[in-house]
Amino acid sequence: MQKRLKFYIDGKWVDPAIPKSLDVINPATEEPIGQISLGSKADVDLAVKAAKRAFENYSRTTRDERLALLQKVLDVYQRRYGEFVETISLEMGAPLALSKAAQAATGVAHLMQTMKILKDFEFERVQGTTGVVYEAVGVCGLITPWNWPVNQIMCKVAPALAAGCTMVLKPSEVAPLNAMLVADVLHEAGVPAGVFNLVNGDGPTVGGAMSSHPDIDMMSFTGSTRAGVAVAKASADTVKRVTQELGGKSANIVLDDADLKKAVVGGVINCFTNSGQSCNAPTRMFVPRGKHDEAAGIAKATAEGIKVGDPFAETTKLGPVVSEVQFNKIQSLIKAGIDEGATLVTGGLGRPEGLNRGYYVRPTVFANVRNDMTIAREEIFGPVLTILPYDSEDEAIRMANDTPYGLSGYVQSGSIEHARKVASRLRTGNVHLNGAGADFNAPFGGYKQSGTGREWGEHGFKEFLEVKAVLGYQPA
Repeated sequence: MQKRLKFYIDGKWVDPAIPKSLDVINPATEEPIGQISLGSKADVDLAVKAAKRAFENYSRTTRDERLALLQKVLDVYQRRYGEFVETISLEMGAPLALSKAAQAATGVAHLMQTMKILKDFEFERVQGTTGVVYEAVGVCGLITPWNWPVNQIMCKVAPALAAGCTMVLKPSEVAPLNAMLVADVLHEAGVPAGVFNLVNGDGPTVGGAMSSHPDIDMMSFTGSTRAGVAVAKASADTVKRVTQELGGKSANIVLDDADLKKAVVGGVINCFTNSGQSCNAPTRMFVPRGKHDEAAGIAKATAEGIKVGDPFAETTKLGPVVSEVQFNKIQSLIKAGIDEGATLVTGGLGRPEGLNRGYYVRPTVFANVRNDMTIAREEIFGPVLTILPYDSEDEAIRMANDTPYGLSGYVQSGSIEHARKVASRLRTGNVHLNGAGADFNAPFGGYKQSGTGREWGEHGFKEFLEVKAVLGYQPA
């Protein structure tokens, strides 16, 4: 039982202004594994003051100084890597193998990629007689989710540090212990006092206080579209920069010339990875009508071969979803799919056989889904795949784009030229062709209600920079 009741402010662990604790629940056992404090506006004010003081000096550090600091952060992170792996699996239920190979690994990837960008980034350039200068945006408010916790923390913290910004982080209160580890790592690495601050709390209280704070210059938010709207509204009065990575309902178009078995098996596994708790998961699979039943059969066999269970068991491929709230939401959406007439191919309501405790969801596949059904419209955020038949390529593209979201898309084809052509018509911030995985140097973010701005790589780095024009910089 970890008791982490303090906040990290101005280089020290300090008590909350108003004591109020919250248990951190292990989703595999439904038992508490830790306890944190929930912060208040007073805690946010203290953290922002520290960040504002620190900005004056930290923003003036050199490229080499920030590179050296990021290298120290990476060194400490790698030394404590095992702690991150175990903590992530304990508090949000990712299988240990996934935590080791992907969840914790993203922290290393973002730090290394950020250092590469910082090393060569052109902070000053001459355009005619004018100097175009990139400078740190200021004090940044960072709000991160529970589903890929270290990934979302480090893809904000690393570029903010590299840019010369200072920051206040509010991680998800559902899975906050990994964020406390990040604070430990940054402290041990020698990040100057006030540059990084952490205040735990809920969205309406701490998130709201950060978004509306006049001394926070930028809000970087990852989470639901509903919460993102709240952040944007609260930020509007102070006209601060807002970047958001929000929800998704990504389409996976299997074209007629694709290898059907390979495409469907890969699509099912990708959809169910991390218990389906990825905003860019390919949850809507579009297949030619004539191949629909065959695709459903392949999906059924694949889903039924996925081992669900204890995240710390070697054979587990699918752990629990993160909380009782998420479990109940997923169950209600599975019921909606059944009630609205979709064909339940496998899975369904309740826990998998033999699992009577923990927030485990049966890997579920629906077929004969229409694009106007609830399960094809709403973000389920669980191991639930919908298969939708189409009669023409144009119809598949039209249905794929018929969603308020636009985070990611997937195209499977036997011809890369064909796949690229379809990709060009998808209204999404990312498109994966033929099973292509993540690229940490590529921009990550969405169209429409999937967000504003970009994270990852150089595009994500630039979000933490202001652009200044210095006229007369170069005498004529």
